[in-house]
Amino acid sequence: MKKWSISTYKCTRQVLSEKLGRGSKTVDLELESQIEILRETKRKYENLLRLARQMASQFYQVVQTQRQLGDVFGELSVKSPELHEEFGYNAETQKLLCKNGETLLGAINFFIASVNTLVNKTIEDTLIAVKQYENARIEYDAYRTDLEELNLGPRDAVTIPKIEQSQQQFQIHKEKFDKLRTSVSIKLKFLDENKIKVMHNQLLLFHNAVSAYFAGNQHQLEQVLKQFHIKLKAPGSDAPSWLEEQ
Repeated sequence: MKKWSISTYKCTRQVLSEKLGRGSKTVDLELESQIEILRETKRKYENLLRLARQMASQFYQVVQTQRQLGDVFGELSVKSPELHEEFGYNAETQKLLCKNGETLLGAINFFIASVNTLVNKTIEDTLIAVKQYENARIEYDAYRTDLEELNLGPRDAVTIPKIEQSQQQFQIHKEKFDKLRTSVSIKLKFLDENKIKVMHNQLLLFHNAVSAYFAGNQHQLEQVLKQFHIKLKAPGSDAPSWLEEQ
């Protein structure tokens, strides 16, 4: 408990000292830049995710309206002999639009699920490691400052043991800091590669599916889902239009 309290005190003093502009801070400019880019990327992707979910929700309502409209057209086709043909082909059109809409929703929801995993699992896991690195940096600087202050003072029978103990603590925290800095650098590199791969595939899916839908190309739309191994749930299931990944 005492050891924890001393460490907390040193770290709190270091943070306050930095905020007041009096304390020195170890800075890895390249790594800090990469971390800031990652945080900004996460914010932008969260906004992308919000808009994609909004689009899916609104489009789902459109598809449901098309289904209901198709049913009404079909009913009126039977009950209105004089307009049987006109109501009939409108019913068929709405049913086709509904079917294609269900397919597009499957693609959009797959896109959302994949980006959500990237943002809230993959990137978030890396940011947790970043936070651990940042905490280790504060500890390292706190013990470094403590050692520097002791080295500036007198050396006698009382201070030398304190300096040696401070040197040991400094070395422990330096090794921890260096280890986490290396780990974060590696994680950022792999994350960037993974992000590019995931987003390349998902942006291709989104573009091809939306383009095929609005071009009225039912065959191409279905091929897009096959290409990305997306299966729609059968009509009447608990959550119509939501997808399953094979």
